[in-house]
Amino acid sequence: MKKIFYFAAILFVALSGACQSEHDSNNEKGAADEPAGALPDAKPIAGHIEQKVATDNAFALDVFKATYANSEETNVFVSPLSISMAFSMALNGAAGATFDEIADVLHAKSYAIDSINEHSRLLRSELTGVDPSTQLSVANSIWYRKGFPVKNTFLEVNRTSYAAEVSALDFSLPAAVTQINSWCAKQTNDKIKSILEEIPSEAMMYLINAVYFKGIWASKFDKSSTREKSFYASDGKTNQVQMMRQTEYFSYASDEYGQYLELPYGNKAFSMIVLLPGENKTTEDIVERLDSDQWYRISDNMYEREVNLSLPRFKVECKYAMHKKILPALGMSLPFTQFADFSRISDKPLLISGVIHKTFVEVNEEGTEAAAVTSIGMDAASAGPDEQIDFVVNKPFVFVIHEKSSGVILFIGKIGEIKG
Repeated sequence: MKKIFYFAAILFVALSGACQSEHDSNNEKGAADEPAGALPDAKPIAGHIEQKVATDNAFALDVFKATYANSEETNVFVSPLSISMAFSMALNGAAGATFDEIADVLHAKSYAIDSINEHSRLLRSELTGVDPSTQLSVANSIWYRKGFPVKNTFLEVNRTSYAAEVSALDFSLPAAVTQINSWCAKQTNDKIKSILEEIPSEAMMYLINAVYFKGIWASKFDKSSTREKSFYASDGKTNQVQMMRQTEYFSYASDEYGQYLELPYGNKAFSMIVLLPGENKTTEDIVERLDSDQWYRISDNMYEREVNLSLPRFKVECKYAMHKKILPALGMSLPFTQFADFSRISDKPLLISGVIHKTFVEVNEEGTEAAAVTSIGMDAASAGPDEQIDFVVNKPFVFVIHEKSSGVILFIGKIGEIKG
C-alpha cells in the first residue's frame, strides 16, 4: 500500500473591496486612494516572459473550457495561474511519461524544466513591479513529515526558483495544522485562513503557493448610482440585483457574437475584460470559440469608446475535484494511476490522488476581490465612433482578469446567475 503525499497550492488575488481593514490602511501609504491620473504608468512585462505567456494562456483557456463543460453549476470560476503554478512546481518531482503528460496539458512540453522554473521565477518578480499602487506578493512553502525521504534536489530547486520556505514537521501533532494554516493566513492577508482541517496519517508533504493581490478600479463606481435591476439568468429566472452604473471611456470591441469591455485597475497594468453575448447569443457561443486566436483578436481590436456601463455586484464561490473529469478531459490521466512516476521527489512511489480547486470572487463599486486554492494530493501506492455605447450586463457573461502588457491571465469565469 502506497503512502500519501499531499501537495497544496494557494493563489489569492484581492483587488479592493468596499471596505478597508486596519491592516490595509497600514499598507502602501494610502496608494489605493490616489486618483488614477496621479499613478505612475504601468511598466511593461519583459519580452522573455511574454514569449511563454501565449502557452500559459492557451492552458488558461483550455482549463476554463474543460471546467465549464464538466461543471453542473450555473457559475464557473477558475484561476489558471494557480493551477499552472502548482503543476509547474510538481513537475520538478515528475519524470518520464508522467512529466510529459503534465507538461503537455500545461502547453509547456517544448520547454525544459529549467526554462519552466526560470519563467515562474521571472513571472513572480515582474508581476510584483508593474503597478506600484497595487499590493502583490507571491510566496511558496514546502511542509513535509519528519522522516519522510524527500530528495534534496527537489527541495533546492523549489527554494531557488519558487523561493519556497521548507519545513519538516511532526504531522502527528495538532500544532502542525495550525502552523500551516497560519502561514496561509499570513500570506493572504487573512483572506484564506486555513487550507487544512487535519493531516491524515498517510500524508507526507504539502507544497503551498500563495499569491496576494489588491487594487481598485481605475474608474470607481459611485455607490449612489447603484440601483436594483433585473438580471436574466441562464436558467430562465429573473433575479433582482444591485446594478452599478457609470459613463466613462473604456476600451471596447464588438463582433457578431458579442460586446467586449475592458475595466482597468490601479495604473491600468491589470484589468478585467467582460465578454457579453450579443442578441440571440449565449455564453456557450462565447466559450465555444474562445481559443488563443480569438482571445488575442478581441484584445487587439479594442479601442477607446464612451460607454454607458451597467455592471452587477456579484459574489461567487466554486469548488472543483479537477482530477475526476476536468484534467482527464485535457489529457492528464497517467499521474493519477499506479504507473505515475514522481521519482524526482522521493524513492517512495507516489501518484496524484486528488486535485481540489476552490475559488472565490466578489465585484463591487470599489474593485474586485478574488481567491483560489489548488490542492494536489499524492498517494504512494460596434457602433459609430461618436456615439455612446450601451453595455448593460443584465444576462450571463464571461469575464477575465489579466495583466495587460504580458497578457497573463490570472482568473477567468462565467456568471450565469446572480442572487439578489
